[in-house]
Amino acid sequence: MTRVKRGTAHVKRRKNLLEDAKGYRWNRKNLFREAKQAVIKAGSYAYRDRRAKKRTARALWITRINIASRDLGIKYSQLIKNLVERKIEIDRKVLSQMAVENPEIFAKFIEKVK
Repeated sequence: MTRVKRGTAHVKRRKNLLEDAKGYRWNRKNLFREAKQAVIKAGSYAYRDRRAKKRTARALWITRINIASRDLGIKYSQLIKNLVERKIEIDRKVLSQMAVENPEIFAKFIEKVK
């Protein structure tokens, strides 16, 4: 039986990995061993930060709602409590957008909830 060296598969694998490392600095862009480490690390950071992004966005929404509601005389925690008691299901993203883009409508909404 003839020997199979799998040369093309090996070259293709390395070429694809180096393409993934394109734009990295120093040796991480063109040396396979360094590029492999950098790509793995970058992938783990990307995975982690896709989740962290959601947390930071929610924190920003809550901060915006708190600032806007305090200007109208109600704390964030009291506002959320009133929404739950009145069974008004509106998420923080929409409340935040309303507070930033349409403050007069947000003020009317707050008066209704108080």
